[in-house]
Amino acid sequence: MKTPEYNPRHPASATKNDHRYIKMLCVLLAAVLLTTLTCSLPLGQEFQGRAEAPLRFSKDGTFQISVFEDLHFGENAWEQWGPQQDVKSAAVMNAVLDAESPQLVVLNGDLITGENTFLENSTTYIDQIVAPLVQRDLPWASTYGNHDSDFNLSRRNILGRERLYRNARTSQMVFGEDSGVSNYYLPVFPSDGASGPCLLLWFFDSRGGFKYQQTDERSQKIGQPNWVDHSVVDWFQKTRDSLNAQFNRTIPSLAFVHIPTNASRALQLDVGVDPYTEPGIDEDTPLAGQAQGWCTDGANGNHCEYGAQDLPFMKALTSTSGLLALFSAHDHGDTWCFKWNDTLLGMGFASNGLNLCFGQHSGYGGYGSWSRGSRQVLLTEAALKEHEIDTWIRLESGDVVSSVTLNATYGLDRYPPTPDTHI
Repeated sequence: MKTPEYNPRHPASATKNDHRYIKMLCVLLAAVLLTTLTCSLPLGQEFQGRAEAPLRFSKDGTFQISVFEDLHFGENAWEQWGPQQDVKSAAVMNAVLDAESPQLVVLNGDLITGENTFLENSTTYIDQIVAPLVQRDLPWASTYGNHDSDFNLSRRNILGRERLYRNARTSQMVFGEDSGVSNYYLPVFPSDGASGPCLLLWFFDSRGGFKYQQTDERSQKIGQPNWVDHSVVDWFQKTRDSLNAQFNRTIPSLAFVHIPTNASRALQLDVGVDPYTEPGIDEDTPLAGQAQGWCTDGANGNHCEYGAQDLPFMKALTSTSGLLALFSAHDHGDTWCFKWNDTLLGMGFASNGLNLCFGQHSGYGGYGSWSRGSRQVLLTEAALKEHEIDTWIRLESGDVVSSVTLNATYGLDRYPPTPDTHI
């Protein structure tokens, strides 16, 4: 049946079929808008009231985290090797998770190589990335890296895609225009069922990459700052102090961020990584840290080596009592942990013994031929009281390397050096 012609300038001419047709269009439009909103609204509006099972130490008093980083899904989908890389990256995750028993998985940035993606399907790679976790009913939490923002890829839309899954714990708690997205914390509760957390996990967005669907007057992509924004530092300090006051104690904590701070670079260059006391690969030298390539006045250009915009973040970390370690990624050829005890050149403040750790390049995307794997972080309720952490790297091959205890004597204790293996 032919739809009667409808003249919008003369509503009186509408027939009953017209109204029915318009009603159908409205329903379809509403459905489209609802779908769009799941990727565009702030998290507090998207999933208000969503119930999530709390993270908790197991009955034997342990809590283990598997960290996957620099997965770089989505490279060159138009060539055979691109999708093959993604299959191999998923195989790394499966191999590690078959060998380990984590209560939480952390995806520590550069989930997707945004510059290689298309607008219409850029976030669908999340489905492939989280498939090994969904199959095992494992909760996960993400930070976003510099490659997770590009002209065709939005961090905000990545978050929306993740939150379609029940076990996603990735969130957003700071909503400033320049704050980034993956800034939030997760409490972890003790095995005895107590209502107060015994551990806090902090996640920070170091931003970087390029602005979504924006170009400058020369039609060039617009770069984003590559450090944790000052608004996030303010939120972190206020929230940290509020939680400590609420529970009337200092709660031990760990932190995750994709791009390392300049403290890691200074320790690497000015102090030096000892293969026996800080075992791990140390081949990205000098490493690329936050605020690299930016000027102190905020100008973005390669004529400046380092703008120091991450100083407030570093100062906030070092002034946080009970913060045991910061885990970073980004530099595929670095896998060590270093205890930051001293005042480093150009910083003007000392650390409280914060451990700065890298993980292992997990994905077959991205640069470098080092063996793929995942850093493991094991906490026990007993050791947590002593501020001690066991950590190691599980390689795709099944081998365990760089097994250390982050305790008061880390940096003095001697360990076997980490073999420099390649795929």
